[in-house]
Amino acid sequence: MELHVFELPPIATNAYLLIDRERGDAVLFDAPYNAWESAQPVLEESGCELSALILTHGHWDHMLGAASIAARGIRTYAHPEDLNLIESPSEMAALMLPGVIIPPGKVDEHVADGQNMSFLNEPVEVRHVPGHSPGSVLFYFRNHGLAVSGDAIFAGGIGRTDFPGCSRELLETSILEQIYTLPDDTILLPGHGPRTTVGHEKATNPFVRA
Repeated sequence: MELHVFELPPIATNAYLLIDRERGDAVLFDAPYNAWESAQPVLEESGCELSALILTHGHWDHMLGAASIAARGIRTYAHPEDLNLIESPSEMAALMLPGVIIPPGKVDEHVADGQNMSFLNEPVEVRHVPGHSPGSVLFYFRNHGLAVSGDAIFAGGIGRTDFPGCSRELLETSILEQIYTLPDDTILLPGHGPRTTVGHEKATNPFVRA
């Protein structure tokens, strides 16, 4: 399994493309602006086809490119508690940068806490981590010791909790119960900023200490 990271505008949001060259398969986590345009050259070079778009949550900067990807027949996965944000992005108008217009996305498959899925023929555990948004989720690739964690936690930080539907108390519980219970050497791939590890955040994150 091969990882490609794209930090994309307008607010440096990370998209993660995972590919398996032997299988010719790929999945994309989150769809900021220009996500497809960034992933396409890698897909062409590797001979892989994108089979899924997986949204860690429904905030606008993570789904700017979701509709264009869905229009290519690629299935979108997300938690149902963020369905209204994804399919009716106008609800987030007050949170967006001026002039940003987002076409509605379409969710084909709902994910749930504790669900065991398979992407690229790899087992993936879904962990619901609400607080930054009601439907925030983490996807844990146990065999590779990495987790795509969205905006729940960052290197030295946590997701904002001043948006509608957010809760600082709930986010802290999510981090303690769903993220800090992963093995310490688990690599966290956040929605913004550099990667980190569970152990490092448990020991140093000033917002939520284990």
